[in-house]
Amino acid sequence: MTPTTPTARATTTTPAAPPVSRALVLCAGVLTGILALYIALVAFGNVTDFGTNQQFVRHVLAMDTTFRDDDVMWRAITSRPVQNTVYVAIIGWEAVAALVLAAGTWFWGRRDVARARRWSTGGLLMLMLLFGAGFIAVGGEWFSMWQSKDWNGLEAATRVFLLSGVALLFVQLPEGFGRARS
Repeated sequence: MTPTTPTARATTTTPAAPPVSRALVLCAGVLTGILALYIALVAFGNVTDFGTNQQFVRHVLAMDTTFRDDDVMWRAITSRPVQNTVYVAIIGWEAVAALVLAAGTWFWGRRDVARARRWSTGGLLMLMLLFGAGFIAVGGEWFSMWQSKDWNGLEAATRVFLLSGVALLFVQLPEGFGRARS
């Protein structure tokens, strides 16, 4: 019989994650701030010049400048109260997104990376939902906005959707990204 010696408990420690680079924090903060400013100005413009984009939403929902194909015209919404409700909901969504992105920008400025990522991600996803699902998918395809020469906002929606996606990718870069490994 061989004597056994008590084995020491092996402890494993995980190395601390390297700090987020200042350049990454700066870039993520600037991208988030630009989009916060943009959507705040959009919401402000929609409130102070209510009628201009209200007409845009009405025409898109009514599908009155599309090819007027009988197979899709049943989708049209011509009720003014419903159109106005949709428009006010869009403005509300924009305003909340602006506030969420502004909070994200503030946290980036304080180098509170965890909170900055959470708030920025939330705000950027709000923009992607509005411009991607709302304007590109629903407005562009369901209400055939792509057919209208006068009331077609697909290019602008695509720009904001893509910029938001790029910002979101940047915000989600892993800690230590771009740092030399030793």
